[in-house]
Amino acid sequence: MTPVTSHGTDALRLKSVRFTWPGGRFGLDVNEFSIAAGETVFLYGPSGSGKSTLLSLIAGIASVDAGEVSLQGQVLSGLRAAMRDRIRAERTGVIFQMFNLVPYLTPLENILLPLRFAPERRKRCEDPQAAALTLTRTLSLPDPMVQQAPASTLSVGQQQRVAIARAMIGHPPLIIADEPTSALDSDARADFMHLLFDQVARSGAALLMVSHDRGLAENFDRVVSLSDIARPIRGDTA
Repeated sequence: MTPVTSHGTDALRLKSVRFTWPGGRFGLDVNEFSIAAGETVFLYGPSGSGKSTLLSLIAGIASVDAGEVSLQGQVLSGLRAAMRDRIRAERTGVIFQMFNLVPYLTPLENILLPLRFAPERRKRCEDPQAAALTLTRTLSLPDPMVQQAPASTLSVGQQQRVAIARAMIGHPPLIIADEPTSALDSDARADFMHLLFDQVARSGAALLMVSHDRGLAENFDRVVSLSDIARPIRGDTA
């Protein structure tokens, strides 16, 4: 696989962003926030502060009311939902809070799944199956299990490794990790963080981890409080 190169373009940039969910009950106002290519950023904030809303805007799930969101120089603002979905699939790898593996698929099938929706990302893998197996071997997952066992039979530690491989396949320029350690004990958290940083360093991707647990912030290039970059918009102030 060949990593994506950005030639100086930020992996992520938000500028003058304003968004309110339908009904006007909650939204965010973000003056400016960016992540450089290859940078690792830890973003923290308490529950209910708007972290999920920010991730929805970054991923193009929600469309801004004003301002710009761009992934590797591609502006999402103003695009139709289907195009935003395509750009998200091509340019981001997401590690979900509960890993979100498809239980009846094998680990290998789970890892290859994002490539079905991202043809350019797939092209960066000369042989997608070989690329996936290279990732799983690096993450100490045995080939028979990866190719034969349903994901529902995996331990939590194995699931987290598959989730990392699924996010990394095809070298997306931005990896987003959304509270990925909330269900893990301290030893498992440490293992997960080591594996994640190792894979990000290998690929050259930028990493945005979002969490309320500031104990995870060690070793990131930059630590950012959501309150420093975003102002919440609530029903009485929208």
